[in-house]
Amino acid sequence: MFAVKRNVNTKFKTAMIVTILTAALAAGSCTRKSAARGGWTLDNNKRAQLADYKGKVVVLDFYATWCEPCRAETPRLVELQRQYATQGLQVIGLNVGGEDDREQVPAYAKQFRIQYPLAFPDDELADGYLGNNQTIPQAFVFDRSGNMVKRFVGYSDNSGVELERVVKASLTSGPQ
Repeated sequence: MFAVKRNVNTKFKTAMIVTILTAALAAGSCTRKSAARGGWTLDNNKRAQLADYKGKVVVLDFYATWCEPCRAETPRLVELQRQYATQGLQVIGLNVGGEDDREQVPAYAKQFRIQYPLAFPDDELADGYLGNNQTIPQAFVFDRSGNMVKRFVGYSDNSGVELERVVKASLTSGPQ
């Protein structure tokens, strides 16, 4: 597992601390977490956010092209998208590998034959989910209403099996 590379200024650090404390307080009072604020920019410069995918089961995957566990996880995500897209699954890859990693994304997509959107998250979104654990990969599964079902930190064959189990369960529960 790897930590996210990023330049952080003092103002941003303060905002991050406030966000983390707020999230910690909220986490103690509820069992289901709502989506963090912010969104992402797709490779065609269009903006998107989780709310755009209401009615779908969504996997937000925070990754970097240079991250070996991310590279191990990607074929599983490609297969999940291929297998369950018609049932309402949408995988979205969010690159947090730093400015230097952006230019590597097209080659990464080609190498792994990725058919799901790859994007660049706003700092607010990345920090809202990754918080004080900047380890990648991290995958978040959301139900059709946009509620977080499960967070996966790191990747192994066992977590890949569990990810598929959670996706399948989320696809079969709730309205389609």
